[in-house]
Amino acid sequence: MASHPLKRITNAIPTPSNMEYDSVSHSDPNEDEEYSSSNEASYDNESYDLNSEAAAYYTSGASELITNVRGDGYGGGGHTHSHTAPRATTLQSHNYEPDESEVWRAYVAQQHFSNRGQWWTTGKLRALKRWGLTLVVGVCQAMIATTCNMASRRLGSVKFDHVYDLLEARALQRSGAAGTAGGSDGGDDYVVGGAYYTADGYLDLNQDGIPDQEQEGSETSSPLDEYWFNFGGSPFLAFLFYQTVFALIASLFVYVEPVSAGSGIPEVKCFLNGIDLPRIVRFKTLVCKVVGVTFSVAAGLPVGKEGPMVHSGSVVAAGISQGRSKFWGVDTSFSKFSDFRNDREKRDFVACGAAAGVASAFGAPIGGVLFSLEEGASYWSTKLTWRAFFCAMITLGTAFMIRNQDSKWGQANVDKLFSFGEFTAIGDGTSNFSVWELLLFILIGCLGGLIGACFNAGNEHLTIWRMKNVNFSKKRRLVEVFFMSILVTTVSFVMPLLWNRCTELPTDMQDWTNQEKELVNSLVPFYCIPGKEYNEVASLFFCEADVAIRQLFHFRETGETDSSTFSSAALFLFFIPYITLASLVYGIAVPSGLFVPSLLSGAAFGRLFGHLLHKLDHTSGTFADSGTYALMGAAAVLGGMARMTISLTVILLEATGNMQYVLPLMMTLMAARFTGNVFNEGLYDIHIHLKHIPFLEPEVPIIAERHEIVAGQVMSTEVKCLRPVERVGIVYDLLKNVSHGNFPIVDTASSGTLYGTASRAMLCTLLQRRAFGQPHDVNNGHYHSHQDGRVDYAELLGPKRLSPLVQWDTIERVYPRYPTIDDVELRPGDRNCWLDLRPYANTAPYTINETASIQRTYRLFRTLGLRFLCVVNHNNQVVGIITRVDLLPESLADSIMRGRNAHIQQSGIA
Repeated sequence: MASHPLKRITNAIPTPSNMEYDSVSHSDPNEDEEYSSSNEASYDNESYDLNSEAAAYYTSGASELITNVRGDGYGGGGHTHSHTAPRATTLQSHNYEPDESEVWRAYVAQQHFSNRGQWWTTGKLRALKRWGLTLVVGVCQAMIATTCNMASRRLGSVKFDHVYDLLEARALQRSGAAGTAGGSDGGDDYVVGGAYYTADGYLDLNQDGIPDQEQEGSETSSPLDEYWFNFGGSPFLAFLFYQTVFALIASLFVYVEPVSAGSGIPEVKCFLNGIDLPRIVRFKTLVCKVVGVTFSVAAGLPVGKEGPMVHSGSVVAAGISQGRSKFWGVDTSFSKFSDFRNDREKRDFVACGAAAGVASAFGAPIGGVLFSLEEGASYWSTKLTWRAFFCAMITLGTAFMIRNQDSKWGQANVDKLFSFGEFTAIGDGTSNFSVWELLLFILIGCLGGLIGACFNAGNEHLTIWRMKNVNFSKKRRLVEVFFMSILVTTVSFVMPLLWNRCTELPTDMQDWTNQEKELVNSLVPFYCIPGKEYNEVASLFFCEADVAIRQLFHFRETGETDSSTFSSAALFLFFIPYITLASLVYGIAVPSGLFVPSLLSGAAFGRLFGHLLHKLDHTSGTFADSGTYALMGAAAVLGGMARMTISLTVILLEATGNMQYVLPLMMTLMAARFTGNVFNEGLYDIHIHLKHIPFLEPEVPIIAERHEIVAGQVMSTEVKCLRPVERVGIVYDLLKNVSHGNFPIVDTASSGTLYGTASRAMLCTLLQRRAFGQPHDVNNGHYHSHQDGRVDYAELLGPKRLSPLVQWDTIERVYPRYPTIDDVELRPGDRNCWLDLRPYANTAPYTINETASIQRTYRLFRTLGLRFLCVVNHNNQVVGIITRVDLLPESLADSIMRGRNAHIQQSGIA
């Protein structure tokens, strides 16, 4: 007679000797284990060859970077995985579906009963709270983004003002020496290159013998006297000091909270995909992220604030919706916001926060909604669309009012919002490009996709190197930031020196717009005569990134007759070093985004492309102006790096404010995406895979489409089950010895059919609250026993409940910090008590037959956002469990090797 498939799981509690190693420790928010940030990758023995120091660190279990993902403790297909690390962090899945138990139904029925005959119901109050909290999220994110932007600009202004003054003083000293040698006889003033200087070597454009920096009645004769230290008059040393100090301060915040490094977009994507990443949406992470990115941007690193703003918006939304902070020790969750303390509501609020983050960074609310839809949320609904739109609208409106408060909310100045400037049409009623130039835009898109693919490939290899040599030590990461800051500073200072050419400022600007005239004032002299000349390369390195972007977008150049603000050689000398530095910097221990560096390097590439076309064109006006090509280049490089299409098109349109670029941007981004996908994935997806996070793509893996795989092949057969009424000691030992997140409940009285499921959090809560009955409560202590000592549990399945009920809201009140088995202390005699699981069991779990195709299994799991899926046979008997890790391409490839009937052979069924 064939053995029953449940024979091995209904016997005594397993011992550690027969446990699979993949049942690693359950993820608990109270634990202080650290998770790798967006610029870190987890260690895999089979993939990377670490040096002895790094290998010892990872295998010791002391690293916060090691991430052994086994999807709620179950392995894939019963396959034994070999791991050498004795300790690892399990990434759990979110639970988006409530357990439909008796206590849950009683709670819902109580809500319906209290709402009978009332107009103002609990559902309406919940909806009002939801929209109110969404409004608060938008306001808070706008305030955070505005503060961060103002602080980074202020820090950058302090740095550049000091460096500019030192550069001007050094230039005046050089010019003064030349002017003295060739100046007038005995004159107190002299002229160099059309600029007037006093005898002391200070600029005197008014030719009144008084330096321009010296005001009437002022005792200060030099602007350098206001600084506490001038670094011996060396602009490079001052530049190096500011950049390095700001970078180290940013790195210190990452030292405090490692998950605050990087852009945070990969983590938000994984969170919205259903993966519970530790400490991603905590208040401490928010503080370190926002303050850290403020200093990293001020440090002159090729980073941006846009990615961190998406992360910060997600943290703000998660924190406000939950109404509870471990950092402050304040809990308002149960009294006011209990309806939103679950994974589903938190997920939707995080999606709204991501949209608000994009809106606060680019001033693009619709683009923010589409970004959250395209790149963020894996589960979307129409109601969520409206909420995300409302949140983004509130964010933009709040930022709009804050930045226009000086006008007392009168005529608004839209330039105070982040924008790419005003793209005006050169001709009346005509576009800035010809129809046939769409082919050139497609070509730019293909080149941008190729550049993005190279960028991603280089950063991927560099991340692997960092994982092996740097990331296992916080001190090494801090040292890396120090040397990377020195490298960026040196390159930024040396490139203008290598250019060593002074270009005269444009003078014939009669037909120029006010925007172009204002941008002329932002050109940097850098050892050139102030007010007369500028250095083309320094004007891109020694200014804020958004200012450099607007310079590349809006300085006009439509033909050979027009003077070019940036020559081809200068653009090339900026583009190659800058994009290389951006690839090197993304991954160091500072909060950093990639939107602005990609846009800036892409704008330089696009303008270089347009400038070369104009050199080929000897008749002015054949090609579009270089600003249009700069916009297409910016879109191409960013699209080639991130592989975004719809959302990026709308973001760029909202930032430019000109609808004539709809079709060119669409074609450019599609070309960049198709070209980049030929070589590799987007950078965010690459970092997700490097960390071995079980991210479920929208489509079924290709390997599942090519082979006939069924659910029985991919499921884990190492299932640990419980009975509807179980001994407390058995439940306690099970929770102690295994770390599964959920346990099927089987009814042995009906041949082991599936009765329901029980979560680990619920079992620990029941044990902690002692919700169990005494041994003598069961049929007066009399029940039938077999000769082998087994109890006939059929007698226990009567209508009588064996333990006091714990209400559903009591169990869920402590979300997400449920008690663990370590918090449970059993008294003498408790182990023989009975735990009745029938009122708390989820009696309507999602199941799938073992013969179901992998395509149907994947769609069911991915569409519903399940945490686990019970696999049953035709008798509704549990034969396995499927978690998200079992649906990854690697697990599916292993299941093909095991064959179609491997699960039947393992269970002993003939």
